[in-house]
Amino acid sequence: MKKVLITGGTRGIGLACVKAFAEAGYDTAVIYRSSDVDARMLKEKYGTVCYKCDLSDTVDTDGVLSRILSDFPDGFDVLVNNAGISQRKLICDITDEDWNKMLAVSLTAPFRLIKRLSPYMIRKGEGRIINVSSVWGEHGASCETHYSAAKAGLIGLTKAVAKELAPSGVLVNCVCPGVIETDMNAELTEEDRNALCEEIPVGRFGTPEEVAKCVLFLAEISSSYVTGQIISPNGGFCV
Repeated sequence: MKKVLITGGTRGIGLACVKAFAEAGYDTAVIYRSSDVDARMLKEKYGTVCYKCDLSDTVDTDGVLSRILSDFPDGFDVLVNNAGISQRKLICDITDEDWNKMLAVSLTAPFRLIKRLSPYMIRKGEGRIINVSSVWGEHGASCETHYSAAKAGLIGLTKAVAKELAPSGVLVNCVCPGVIETDMNAELTEEDRNALCEEIPVGRFGTPEEVAKCVLFLAEISSSYVTGQIISPNGGFCV
């Protein structure tokens, strides 16, 4: 049975990914920050092994990775770097703490997980790494400078690591979702939602399940000639 590790796997896109991979027959493991109830649900429903961790804390992350690799001594066939945080602020209001935490979760943590887990894939001569970025990493978003910068960095990380690991049989790709029905967008007013829908050619927000299907595709054998690519399920919002 193939094994997958998904970060941020108890909510939104991450939760949809856990369901998709579990239903596809993968042995699933999850890193989550705070949703203990959701973690128990995943364990009961899918047999998911869940690890609580603050990915912005390098000491906590290193400790969790040591426990994970003790439980999964052969590593994973697939790594999905999905965990992320969002924050809307004018650039003049973004503090150093805001900036550092955003990059720690959305860029540094994926780097550290790839660094730690890719050697197991290299030894096996195969593996898949999928990073979840955002359309704002491609195009930038007003009042989300640090979020956009971190997600843009994740795209750059994807392309660089893809070139480095491809000769070893490890494929690395990036999914850049558009406006998706998740908690991150739950604070939008009805007026903002309607305005956004008018800008999306398909006329609606995407679903976490639609993004998860893209992630699962990149993990499967059918994507064996795809690496270093950016796939953006965004309903035509950005073309």
